[in-house]
Amino acid sequence: MTDIEKRFLQLAIELEALLFGEFTLKSGRESLYFFNIAKFLESGHLGELAEMYSEKITECNVDYDVIFGPSYKGIPLAAAVATVLNQKASKKIPICFDRKEEKDHGEGGALVGSVKNKKVLIIDDVLTAGTALKNSIKLIQEAGGTISAALIALDRQEQDEGEQVSKKLVNELNIPIFSISNLENLVLYLETSDKRGIAKKLKASLKS
Repeated sequence: MTDIEKRFLQLAIELEALLFGEFTLKSGRESLYFFNIAKFLESGHLGELAEMYSEKITECNVDYDVIFGPSYKGIPLAAAVATVLNQKASKKIPICFDRKEEKDHGEGGALVGSVKNKKVLIIDDVLTAGTALKNSIKLIQEAGGTISAALIALDRQEQDEGEQVSKKLVNELNIPIFSISNLENLVLYLETSDKRGIAKKLKASLKS
């Protein structure tokens, strides 16, 4: 496990952005844990989270012109990450995000910002079934943008017909999908803590 993966999981558990129990996810799937990235934002740790995103972007050597953050949680994430990267890079990095309801006056449109003829990096919080990611890709492509990659905080590594959703999406969408951390790392982290019982249950779900 890398340093950034460990730091992310440690802080997520400390802030209770990661909770353990029995949950029904937005996708309808049952889960032994729940990830709520809003805990980073409301606790004042957005800067630390943005730093982790920026480290991962640099590590993965993604080529992009603009950062896209899907509404709503992706908007502050994109803004914070772009701010961190602006401070590190010699170029200004614009952001773009979608509206929940398309605007029919003023500049109009479904997006705030432009992706036309640009290489786009999508930033989001979690990958479960991939529905939100597919929607973002559709919006960007309809607006004339090209997807460079997607970066999420936590890959739940859910299974779909015997294959991990993230790996299936990489093949289906033909884009790289990166994550700050994933379920495998969470299991490893919990095995070295006082939550070994939870780790054992999660490990079993990972294999199923």
